[in-house]
Amino acid sequence: MSTIRPFRFGVITESAPSREQWSALVRRAEELGYATFLLADHYVNEFPPIAALMAAADATKTLRVGSFVFDNDFRHPAMLAKEVATLDLLSGGRFELEIGAGWHQPEYAQIGLPFESAGIRIQRLEEAVHILKQFFTEDTVTFTGTHYTVNNLQAFPKPQQRPHPPILMGGGGKKLLTLAGREADIVGLHRKANDDGTIDASERTETALARKVEWVRQAAGERFSAVELNLLVSTVIVAQDPMQAAEQYIRDNERVKMTAEQLVANPYALIGSVEQLVERLLHLREQFGITYIVVGSECMETFAPVVAHLAGT
Repeated sequence: MSTIRPFRFGVITESAPSREQWSALVRRAEELGYATFLLADHYVNEFPPIAALMAAADATKTLRVGSFVFDNDFRHPAMLAKEVATLDLLSGGRFELEIGAGWHQPEYAQIGLPFESAGIRIQRLEEAVHILKQFFTEDTVTFTGTHYTVNNLQAFPKPQQRPHPPILMGGGGKKLLTLAGREADIVGLHRKANDDGTIDASERTETALARKVEWVRQAAGERFSAVELNLLVSTVIVAQDPMQAAEQYIRDNERVKMTAEQLVANPYALIGSVEQLVERLLHLREQFGITYIVVGSECMETFAPVVAHLAGT
């Protein structure tokens, strides 16, 4: 890449037992140097994102907040645009809009929502993004597509960030990453899940990651250098002996179907000493251009020394 983008780090969580503990959690993330505080969008999670993220923004001063990610099928994009613009305005321009096509089939069944093919869900997401961007940048929205129709909708309020809050889209397959490369400011590089929710071992390799980056590069074209690349890390273990730590992790988790060598090499897992994890992330930036790393809140204290070494550098 022609310029080196600085690292930034995010925390993702689901909920907290009380208002006080929720506020303490987000303030602690801010104190530790994390740039963003994120919440998933699932009916099966305790907290839905919009109200909880507004509370997180109110409890902090500089921490950015975001959905990771809104399920496009759960809300009409015109209503989501109003909610996002309001949240960005009331948070002082600290909101990041992460949105996806939806993937968790069981909750679709729980609420009686049809879980259509990936192709249809991605088409619907593409139309939604056009509506969102038009809402943020135009006085009115008029749109006619296969899935959505909007007629002369007054587009207010406007977000504080212009032309709009940063948009993150991500995925593991070529169709979704191609759409993200065309439309998003931030692209999340995820493992592609099978229809039954399992993930093939080949998805947990740098070879697969390189292929995903290339799909984004081809779709983004000349704007690729302006696209921020994101990685959601599923496992963080700080240990002096990464192989020993990986072997223990595999013994403790029967569902993990990898060797210790494969787990240590997995780009979605960070296992090693603080110094080794710093080197690992520097490698991911040099090799792939990945600079935005998200970890679970259960790992944020453990991972904080790495954040202290790399945030903003």
